[in-house]
Amino acid sequence: MVELYTPQIDNVFHALSDATRRRMLRELASGERTVSQLAEPHEMSLAAASKHIKVLEGAGLIRREVNGRTHICRLEPGPLASAHEWLGFYERFWTSRLDALERLLRDEDARNAAGQVKQTSSDKPKAKKGEEQ
Repeated sequence: MVELYTPQIDNVFHALSDATRRRMLRELASGERTVSQLAEPHEMSLAAASKHIKVLEGAGLIRREVNGRTHICRLEPGPLASAHEWLGFYERFWTSRLDALERLLRDEDARNAAGQVKQTSSDKPKAKKGEEQ
């Protein structure tokens, strides 16, 4: 089981908190990219892209390999699995709570529907002798 209370998970969520870094990870999910390729869609300098990449590296989400002047980045999915597991706990928590709420509301609707049927049949005015119905 992955330890869910470590600085690693904090670093992962910090890295994922930025939309630019999330888009970079999405790009890397389809294959390796250079720093230039990661920077290009965001119209940012290589220095700015490098700062984002360092945050992703610090969280263990990517690995950078240097070949001469070219920096190649690859996705490291392991830390994402830790984040997914952490989020999965809360998904199960809320699913069980929402299932309980749904059962409660269905039971209440059923009681209300049963009460209306009884009320409708017992609320009919009774005809007096000699009156037409």
